[in-house]
Amino acid sequence: MRQRAAQRSFAELEFERQRVQLDPALRRISDFLDAHPELSQWVQADLQRGLKRPHTGRRGLTGEQVLRALLLWRIKNWPYRELRSRIADGYTLRQFTRVGAEPVPAADAFQRSFSRVNPDTIRRINDALIRAAVGLKIEDGAQLRVDTTVVESDIHYPTDSALLWDGVRTISRLVLEHLESKLVGVAGGFPDRRRRARRRMQELARMHDRRGKHERSFRRKYRDLLTVATEVTARARAVIEQARRKPARGRSTTSRCALPGNSPLHHTH
Repeated sequence: MRQRAAQRSFAELEFERQRVQLDPALRRISDFLDAHPELSQWVQADLQRGLKRPHTGRRGLTGEQVLRALLLWRIKNWPYRELRSRIADGYTLRQFTRVGAEPVPAADAFQRSFSRVNPDTIRRINDALIRAAVGLKIEDGAQLRVDTTVVESDIHYPTDSALLWDGVRTISRLVLEHLESKLVGVAGGFPDRRRRARRRMQELARMHDRRGKHERSFRRKYRDLLTVATEVTARARAVIEQARRKPARGRSTTSRCALPGNSPLHHTH
């Protein structure tokens, strides 16, 4: 992959004569990148990694162009197609990304180039930007904004309190909603402790980071959650035994309620 040779066009010279300038924010970023060429060199090394003869073949994006386009993509949050279109249509963005008068690559070329940048390189660049921002007093580094995009997750983090709450919730739902609807009256004495268990789980989660300061209270709430889970489990087993002793005419219904030895309630500990 050969690097593109920088070549000035008459159009660029004319725009410069008319004093067409970058957006102030992009100008500061561009000046910072000019003062720290090692950032572009890190990206260039990633682009050439794994290539047997990186200086031959079709011309491609340089490390500097990829770094600048990557920063623009993250700042503006544009899709790849819009990124390519904006750069192609605007002189100032051509100037910022160092594309100049050269043809702008296709959108998938930007995507492929960005994917070749190593995560460690991104972290090093981010660290360099933070240090520069602190040094210029643009940012003090005391607070950090992060991406809070919601992503699908199979389960929550399996803490003891959360697992106990899951057990109480699931057992109570099976007994009070599923089993009771099939065998009316069988769960008459079963206690609904879901609200109490959820409250204890939430209190323990909030106290986790400051557990040392409230050790006694933490232990008390955890013991209460254990007591609730133990009570619900024991009462659920009693309900199962009672359901099994129902008259023969209810046995077909009982079997549909998954009460044999493979019942989830039967194996709850």
